Amino acid sequence: MKNWRPIVKYNNKFLNTVGIFFMIGGISIFPYVVLRERYLQDNKFWTKRRAKTINHETIHFQQQLEMLVIPFYLVYFLEYLIRFLISFDGNKAYRSISFEQEAYNNESNLEYLKTRKRYNWLRLMFKSNTSSDNPPFVDVTSRFK
Repeated sequence: MKNWRPIVKYNNKFLNTVGIFFMIGGISIFPYVVLRERYLQDNKFWTKRRAKTINHETIHFQQQLEMLVIPFYLVYFLEYLIRFLISFDGNKAYRSISFEQEAYNNESNLEYLKTRKRYNWLRLMFKSNTSSDNPPFVDVTSRFK
């Protein structure tokens, strides 16, 4: 399963439908990764961006495989809901989901999936920190402000 890869499709209309309330650049819905058509542009910027985004979504694909797909979506939604109820900030809740933390932290490392340990996202979900200055999750929101 570690070497399995998703089927990559490009479809703006689908992403506009799924992302009614927010802009989605790409999404992993087993067994597909769907990206915006702009990622098909053949220039240095979009080629690099495409590889990074496909890597990010493939990390989610691997997470889905190890959780047998449906439980992934249930845990993802539940974790988002809990994070949202803690912060009342939708973007912060999204960026704090352990699955997203693993994907964002490793999307630029195109070799990550070769060495990735199964269930690596669990260490991020249950990372505890007693300091009130640091939340009990890795805050990746600062790089998106």
